[in-house]
Amino acid sequence: MDVIINKIHQLTPSIRAFELISANGSALPTFVAGAHIDVHLKNGLIRQYSLSNCCTETHRYVIGVLHDENSRGGSRCIHTEYKEGDRLEIGEPRNLFEIHPTTQRAVLFAGGIGITPILSMAYRLKQQHIPFELHYFVRTHEMIAFYGNLTEHFAEQIHFHIQDQTETICDMATVLKEVANDRHLYVCGPTGFMQFVMNSAEQAGWSEQQLHQEHFVAQQTDHSENETFTIEVLGSNRKIEVQPHQTATQALLENGFDVPVSCEQGICGTCITRVVEGIPDHRDMFMTDEEHALNNQFTPCCSRAKSKTLVIDLA
Repeated sequence: MDVIINKIHQLTPSIRAFELISANGSALPTFVAGAHIDVHLKNGLIRQYSLSNCCTETHRYVIGVLHDENSRGGSRCIHTEYKEGDRLEIGEPRNLFEIHPTTQRAVLFAGGIGITPILSMAYRLKQQHIPFELHYFVRTHEMIAFYGNLTEHFAEQIHFHIQDQTETICDMATVLKEVANDRHLYVCGPTGFMQFVMNSAEQAGWSEQQLHQEHFVAQQTDHSENETFTIEVLGSNRKIEVQPHQTATQALLENGFDVPVSCEQGICGTCITRVVEGIPDHRDMFMTDEEHALNNQFTPCCSRAKSKTLVIDLA
C-alpha cells in the first residue's frame, strides 16, 4: 500500500523518525505492539522497520531508522533520498515479537535503535495497566531516541543507562532478581547487547518461555568452510550448483527462478521455501528449533545444505 511521509524528525545525529500516513486518507491497517512493516525503497531494496507508536493509532505509523555506517543501502537510501511529502510503498504490519498473553508484569530492555518496538510495547502495557520497567542503554545522552516521548509518558518506568555516565550503570542482578511465571522480559538492540541481557536473565533463573527478543541484524556466520551443494527444483528437472561464495537465493535468481527476498539475513521469513528432500543447514533466526528439526523448509537467503543435494518446491 502507498503511504506519504507526513513528518520527519531528527531524533539523534544518526536516527530519524518517519511519520507515515495513508496516501488516500483512509485508516491504516491495525497492528499489535512489536510489529514491523516492509518498506519498499526506490533503490529496489526491501527493509523491515519496527512500528514505534501506540498500536491503537490508526491514522499513522511511526518508524525509527538508524543511518548505519555499514548500511547495505537501505538506511542510507531512506535517510538521503526521501523527504516530507514523498510517497513510500509499504507492506501491512507483521509481528514476530508480540507481548506474551500471560504477561502480568514486564521488564523491557532496549539498546540504541532497539527502542523502536520496545516503545510501542511500553505504550500498550501502560494502556493495559500492566506494571513494567523500561531500561534503555545508549553510549551518550545525545544518542537517546524518542527522549521526549519516554520522559513525558513513562517518567515512572524509564531508566536510562548511559555508557559515559557511570552513575547510570545498570545493576542487572537487582533488576532481574525477581523471577515469576507472569513476569516476562523483552529485549531489542544489537546482537551482543541482547545476548548479554538474555545470558544475565538465564543466570538469574528466568526460563526460556519468559524471554523474548527481536533481531535487527543477523549474527555473523563463519563462511570459510562453506561447500558447494546442489539444488533441484521440483518439477523443473534442473540442477543448480550453489558455490561456497553464493547464497542459494543468488544461485536460483541467476538461473531464472523467482525467489521472494527482503532482509537477506534470515530474520524476516519472506523467503521460506519448502524442502522436499535433503537436509538443510539452517542459519536463519526466524524459525524455531522445533521448525528447524523438521527439515521441511529453509531460508535460501542465508541457509545452506548439510546433504549434497536439496530438492525444493518453488510452486
